[in-house]
Amino acid sequence: MKNIYSHNAIIHLMKNMQKLIEPLNLIYYEYDKETNSFLLDQNYSNEHIFEELIKITYILSKQNINFFVDENKSLVLNSKDTLLAKTKRIIGSVVQNLKNNSLPIYVLNDKKVKWAKNLPVIKIETIKCDIDFSSYDALIFTSKSAIYSLDSYNHKWKSKPLYVIAPQTAKAASNLGGKIKFVSKEKHGNEFAEELLPLLKNKKVLYIRGSKIVSNLVEKLNANSVICDEAIVYQTVCVAFKKKIVLPKKSIIIFSSPSTIECFLKNALWDKSYTAISIGHTTQKYFPPYITPIVAETTSFDSCVKKAIELI
Repeated sequence: MKNIYSHNAIIHLMKNMQKLIEPLNLIYYEYDKETNSFLLDQNYSNEHIFEELIKITYILSKQNINFFVDENKSLVLNSKDTLLAKTKRIIGSVVQNLKNNSLPIYVLNDKKVKWAKNLPVIKIETIKCDIDFSSYDALIFTSKSAIYSLDSYNHKWKSKPLYVIAPQTAKAASNLGGKIKFVSKEKHGNEFAEELLPLLKNKKVLYIRGSKIVSNLVEKLNANSVICDEAIVYQTVCVAFKKKIVLPKKSIIIFSSPSTIECFLKNALWDKSYTAISIGHTTQKYFPPYITPIVAETTSFDSCVKKAIELI
């Protein structure tokens, strides 16, 4: 399609891309403003990905924004060969450095993330809970662990509309067959509760969670015309290492929850050459005073690894 916009108009559109795509409620594609691309999460593959692809291409075509789909099914917008070549050179250099283990990046669980090594310091233990889903209008999830733990012994949750926090949680639920009704734009439970109030007013809902939470979501809902019960379906415990963990100097360590901070520091001594990356501002609050983390752009492991790569 011929682009009828001027160069300046295209730049303006790119700057306002987040507002443009907000109504699409994307969970599998994430807009990355630095590369001007919609990046597909490669960990998932289902019919919902195609639905999102159609939504994105439609709105881009409607705005006369040029794009192409690359080999990873990500969408690259208004690209120039020079920019693409530069990006590939940078990524190639980073990959080579990582292959040479010159700057190790560690994820503190068993989730496989491209360009990062796994160092599981936590483990999830399922807690079986007898739930009568028929008495609830909707279910609330704020973590993938709650979804996976519940699904390991009960599949009836999939019949209910789901209200979830963050795209990563939504992807986990959707991939298992859950019916996503709402995905929060916020990253913390208290702000999530504010979004839920008008959506769940006068409804009876169930918040399915772990044994530890860092928000007042339930109290907030119950105080504002929402009947909200809780069901604890998992607990996070520390892995006990026989010896202290010793990582290479200048390691970059990704912390995805307050539990990963607690469990890592139980098993390792912090070295001043290390760099801590926090998956979000909530986790950031739980670091001891002697560690100043860098916060990722979004609450995803891919975003954390990307932030780590920027430090190279």
